[in-house]
Amino acid sequence: MELNAEQKQTVADWVAEGCEISEIQRRIAAEFGIKMTYMDVRFLLLDLDVTPKDKPSPKPAAQAPVDAGTQPAADMQGGGGGGVSVSFDKVVQPGAVVSGSVNFSDGVSATWLLDQTGRLAINASKPDYRPSEQDLQQFQVELRNGLQKMGF
Repeated sequence: MELNAEQKQTVADWVAEGCEISEIQRRIAAEFGIKMTYMDVRFLLLDLDVTPKDKPSPKPAAQAPVDAGTQPAADMQGGGGGGVSVSFDKVVQPGAVVSGSVNFSDGVSATWLLDQTGRLAINASKPDYRPSEQDLQQFQVELRNGLQKMGF
């Protein structure tokens, strides 16, 4: 269900008041009778071009293996800031909504995918590899920017 213009303005006001995403989610359900997932609320806030006060919790890289046999799309290369570059596959991996590869600042490459439930899987070329916190943050920024360009 879509929010009307007045409801969207109310949500933007809540963000201006300093509400976190979980609080906004609760208020939408209570005041508008609309149940939205946390991710739906995040997308709504992106659409409204407002930034909540939430502090993103660090998420460890998933270790689900990915069988990558596709070539990354050169036209969707990330900005490469901080030594991390993200690319998107022209042909999406089976079971994924979107997939691609990433090169971290230390030279280790990995394939990644987002599945239908929004889970991120990363499979590095080096066994038991863990990218630095800074690289993970840059990867998330590059991934988000690329997804926005693609209309996600």
